[in-house]
Amino acid sequence: MVQELTHFIGGKHVKGTSGRFADAFWPMTGEVASKVPLASKAEVRAAVENAKAAQPAWAATNPQRRARVMMRFLELVHAEYDSLAELLAKEHGKTVADAKGDIQRGLEVVEFCIGAPHMLKGEFTDGAGPGIDMYSLRQPLGVVAGITPFNFPAMIPLWKCAPAIACGNAFILKPSERDVGVPLRLAELFIEAGRKAHSPR
Repeated sequence: MVQELTHFIGGKHVKGTSGRFADAFWPMTGEVASKVPLASKAEVRAAVENAKAAQPAWAATNPQRRARVMMRFLELVHAEYDSLAELLAKEHGKTVADAKGDIQRGLEVVEFCIGAPHMLKGEFTDGAGPGIDMYSLRQPLGVVAGITPFNFPAMIPLWKCAPAIACGNAFILKPSERDVGVPLRLAELFIEAGRKAHSPR
């Protein structure tokens, strides 16, 4: 049976309402694997509004806590590494070894983003000129988006979302409709990481 996929908005799976779908195929067999909902303008606007509403609280979360979310996310992805690679290989047509490399190259950027507290430090210059001191602040942009291609369904979404999220932005991803399973699972794991990193241990 062909699976009907969803959007993922506000940490929840949301059924598409446009009535438009794209077929995603298993490359090795040519069979239809799933029906991918194609968002209407209204659905995209709703996703942006949801992100706008969530972003201020995330931006107010200190960088150390945001880094802990990144650490927890890494743990969760590593726990599912093999199954994510199998899914990526099946959807994309890569070998499992290449799929693992796709995921690993994305995770290297997530690891780098754990250094967000240091990267986000501003600068202060005392006496930049006569009676002039200078300082800089690094602040989130707000809501940012990434449109990613078919060829690296884990690596490129992670390259785009990890720095944005670590810096206090809300992030909207439009993955390729040809291989959305891994990006959807990564989104679920980010939400799970955020909840676990904020809960008392």
